[in-house]
Amino acid sequence: MSKPKHPRTLTETQAQAVTRNIRVSPTKLNLVAGLIRGKKAQDAVAILTFSKRRISDTVKKTLESAIANGENNHSLDVDRLVVSRVEVGRAIVMKRFQARGRGKAARVEKWFSHLSITVAEAQADAAPAEQEAA
Repeated sequence: MSKPKHPRTLTETQAQAVTRNIRVSPTKLNLVAGLIRGKKAQDAVAILTFSKRRISDTVKKTLESAIANGENNHSLDVDRLVVSRVEVGRAIVMKRFQARGRGKAARVEKWFSHLSITVAEAQADAAPAEQEAA
């Protein structure tokens, strides 16, 4: 016997990708995540492509994975995808020590993060409806 199937928490017009244990602090990751929140998926990919932050490549990979999940697994229209939710969470913290003067030691904390990106299909634009009426 196996466990019962976990019910899908997202709606039919949403797709998600998760990356765990990214070697960057949640504060720095959240700065990059803030750049793409609420943007169109293609615009968000362009923003991350030209971002100078080191972690933007990892965020871009996760976003492209969410877009691919929507297209291949849930049959969503790629041109209408919007970044609906970007969640950044704390993961493990490696604790290290750095030698200091007079035989003392200082604690160094190396933070890790979790990243979850959800894309959703936007509603049909009002612009084509106006063109048909004209």
